[in-house]
Amino acid sequence: MHVAPPNSISKRYTEKIDAWVLPLFEQNWQLFAPNPESVNQQISARTGRTSKDGTSEVSRWVDLSAMDTSAVRHSVFPSHTAQNMLRRAWTSYVQEHGGDDRSRSERARMMKEYLRNIAVNRIAAERPGTFDTIQLRVVTKRIPPQAPKGSDSRPTGRVSHETRYLPWWKVASHAR
Repeated sequence: MHVAPPNSISKRYTEKIDAWVLPLFEQNWQLFAPNPESVNQQISARTGRTSKDGTSEVSRWVDLSAMDTSAVRHSVFPSHTAQNMLRRAWTSYVQEHGGDDRSRSERARMMKEYLRNIAVNRIAAERPGTFDTIQLRVVTKRIPPQAPKGSDSRPTGRVSHETRYLPWWKVASHAR
């Protein structure tokens, strides 16, 4: 139903169909006609823990994007999932939440949980200990246009970047 031509049944049940298919089984034509990235995104996470005596502890930032890059570079047959899971989760999160981080639909809540779960699982695999909150930081750097080969022209202007801090998200007390 998801890939079928639009019809009265698929239109009527599109929300329910999308809830099952997206984000894990999304189908598109990017394998055959990729849309080149115009930005590089560095997604990092840090964790927080409140002890029984009320003191808070915040970890250092861990570069989740670097984990993906390393997994791809050091594999003879890199996984498509390893290359795209975090990036696509972030893209879907932004599409659903815009700039204010409020979940206004069930899909937005699902994308928030999906992104949070990816970060929690990666941090838990990286560090020993426990934590009860997690925060993400996303640094987006524009990729300047490339001059055609043989051309003497060079891109002008500075490469801009933007840093976005997501709110602290609670997690079930998670061992790390």
